[in-house]
Amino acid sequence: QVQLVESGGGLVQAGGSLRLSCAASGLTFSTYAMGWFRQAPGKEREFVTTIRRGGSTVYADSVKGRFTISRDNAKNTVYLQMNSLKPEDTAVYYCAARSGNFPDYDYWGQGTQVTVSS
Repeated sequence: QVQLVESGGGLVQAGGSLRLSCAASGLTFSTYAMGWFRQAPGKEREFVTTIRRGGSTVYADSVKGRFTISRDNAKNTVYLQMNSLKPEDTAVYYCAARSGNFPDYDYWGQGTQVTVSS
């Protein structure tokens, strides 16, 4: 079965950096667009970024210039490099895989907690 497993979350001070990873299995990774979403306490899940099969990317305005998504098809892994972190970036971060059109994602990971202290 398909599994998406996130890692790399943790506690960091404002201004710091973290790199999240999402390892995929059970699917032909290179044929899927991948995305990162986040959900803060008491808020709805929101889009962060996506990387298409060809490598093009889209970012939410709130993270543009600070976050970078990348993928390694040989390792079936997508990454999220997060720099200049702010307390408002605190959330559970989820990766997701999409075979069709945005925003219909087929598979989701279990999430990893990112906490940014002020």
